[in-house]
Amino acid sequence: MSKLKNKVAVITGANSGIGLATAKLFLKEGAKVVISGRRQEALNEVKETLEGDFITVLADVSKAEDNTKLIKEATDRFGNIDILFLNAGIAPIAPTETIDEHHYNDVFNTNVKGPILATKEALPHLNDGGTILFTGSIVNQKAFDGFGVYSASKGALRAYSKVLTSEVKSRGIRVNTIAPGPIDTPIYGKMGLPEDVLEETGNGFAAMVPLGRFGTSEEIAKTALFLASDDASYINGVELEIDGGMSQI
Repeated sequence: MSKLKNKVAVITGANSGIGLATAKLFLKEGAKVVISGRRQEALNEVKETLEGDFITVLADVSKAEDNTKLIKEATDRFGNIDILFLNAGIAPIAPTETIDEHHYNDVFNTNVKGPILATKEALPHLNDGGTILFTGSIVNQKAFDGFGVYSASKGALRAYSKVLTSEVKSRGIRVNTIAPGPIDTPIYGKMGLPEDVLEETGNGFAAMVPLGRFGTSEEIAKTALFLASDDASYINGVELEIDGGMSQI
């Protein structure tokens, strides 16, 4: 299996969940992978589970200087980049009446500012014909109470990706967005909800999915592999919903 043989991939938010599953699959497919996360302990654990040509980089995408550091360390080790997968994101719940500046800044700095600045830093080092992937969300299309700022951030990211698609067309760089529905990842445990409420929320999400279940990180990783590979050579500028049909009903 070598769909990404000798390709260099940079993945943010890769110490768990979708990012980690994608890193594992990309390595299996022959890629050289830069695994970025903001928790050193998690990155240390990741090192013990992976095989292949990879490095880990401690970087918080919400910080401009960390995006600069990430791309520098990636290019110092592997040279130019072929695949930039901007996956890092947070989704804390806050009903509108409880939103404050801290909540807004946390979400937008990670979910919007981070990917935009990482893209800016990476573009001079991204090979012509390369690929940029964003992790969006179906909240861009469907409304869920308590996710106002998160939904707005994913809507902003989608709008940015459309402009970027046009701006890099002369270089043959493809830009696509993966929009997951409910996926069984650690992000749900970071919403700040009590365990019983979290379980009830999860059951409610699953009930809205025609397939009747949460998706898996591995299912999203397979989508990322498809979009990053030559199999998707004529797919550009799309937002692909991976949600078991949730956004279609």
